[in-house]
Amino acid sequence: MSATPTRSASLPANRRSAGKPSFAESVRGWWAGLQAREQQGLILGAAVLTLAALWLLAVQPAWQLLRQAPSRLATLDAQTLSMQRLAAEAKGLRGSPQVTPAQSAAALRDASARLGTVAKLSIQGDRATLTVEGLSADDLRAWLAEVRGGARARAVEAQLTRGPTGFSGSITLALAPGAAP
Repeated sequence: MSATPTRSASLPANRRSAGKPSFAESVRGWWAGLQAREQQGLILGAAVLTLAALWLLAVQPAWQLLRQAPSRLATLDAQTLSMQRLAAEAKGLRGSPQVTPAQSAAALRDASARLGTVAKLSIQGDRATLTVEGLSADDLRAWLAEVRGGARARAVEAQLTRGPTGFSGSITLALAPGAAP
């Protein structure tokens, strides 16, 4: 017996059976079967869900960004000013003449001597340590600026505590390359 293909096997796979309605037709039939009041309720519910999604996904994030913008701008402006100040300082230091190791050590000793008896300087190799006892904030700020500009030294470590008479502790400086006495 030879097997002949059946009619259903020769039909394309994407062809629907004649009696089965499509999904869209089923939904239309279901919608038509609803009462007018039910249809209005579903439309209102869909509108509320659409508005909630629109609010959560588009309006609220933009609104928060708009509210936070002034404080973010102020922070960015402060950072920009700080970076410009540092760039100007770096440009000034780059444009100033090179300091010899002897000049660097002398500038560091002179700046430390102006602090008086509250400070003691120790230079070892390319590091210098200033130990202070009761140093005022203004004197510390002025000393750091003078050391940075005159001796080309930068603070790499500070262990300071603030007491009733001022700052106490130590500051370690990295001297410019070749600035050891």
